[in-house]
Amino acid sequence: MNNLYITDVVKHLIIINVLVFIGTKFLGEPDGDSLSYLIQNASPENFDSLGRLRYAVYYPSSPWFHSYQVVTYMFMHDGKNFLHIFFNMYALYMFGTAVETVWGAKKFLFYYLFTGFGALALQFLVQMIEIHNGAPSWAASVPMLGASGAVFGILAAYGMQFPNSELRLLFPPVTLKAKYFVLIYAGLELGLGLSPFQTGVAHFAHVGGALFGFLLIMFWRKRGERLY
Repeated sequence: MNNLYITDVVKHLIIINVLVFIGTKFLGEPDGDSLSYLIQNASPENFDSLGRLRYAVYYPSSPWFHSYQVVTYMFMHDGKNFLHIFFNMYALYMFGTAVETVWGAKKFLFYYLFTGFGALALQFLVQMIEIHNGAPSWAASVPMLGASGAVFGILAAYGMQFPNSELRLLFPPVTLKAKYFVLIYAGLELGLGLSPFQTGVAHFAHVGGALFGFLLIMFWRKRGERLY
C-alpha cells in the first residue's frame, strides 16, 4: 500500500474537521478568564458569547445544551491549540485508513459515529455521577469538544483487526504490538480520568470511544459478520 494512500471516508472526515476548525475560528471564543466567568454564570442569555464554543457539547442540564451539539462536538477542536486537531487527524489517517480498507466505507463510517456517540455517553454518565455526588452545578456547562473519542474507537478497531502489527513509538522509543499499545493507552486514559491530574481533558470520553468500539466489534463478530 502506498504510504500516501487514504480511503474516502477518512479523507472526507479529515476535510470536514479541518473546514470546521478554520470556519469556526471566525466566530471567535472567550479567553480563559472570560470563559470561566461565563461557565460559572451560564444562562441562555449569554450563550452567544461563547462564539465557536456554541458547537461544543454541554451536559443536558446546562442552559447551554442543544441537541445538535451531540454531533457537532465531534468535529470541533481546541481553537488555540493546533496540536489537538493535528494529532487527532494524523491518528485518523494512520489507523483509520487501514480499518476502512478492510471494512468498507459504510461500516467504517457507522463505527466512527457510533464510537463518537459512545464516548459522549460515558462522559455524560461520569458527569451525572459527579454532579449527583456534589460537584457544583456549573460543572454541567464545561464544554467538551474534539474527535478524540471516535479516534480512540478507531485505535481499538485497529488493535483488534491487526493485533500483531508492530507500532514504532517515538516516546518512549520502543516497538509494541498494536494489541498491547491499545491496552496500555486505554489503561493510561482510565488512570488519568480517575486521578486529579491533567484536569480539563475528557479522559472518560476517550475510554468510552474505545469501549463502545470494542463492544460493537464483538457484537459484529458474534453475529458472524466478516470484518475482513
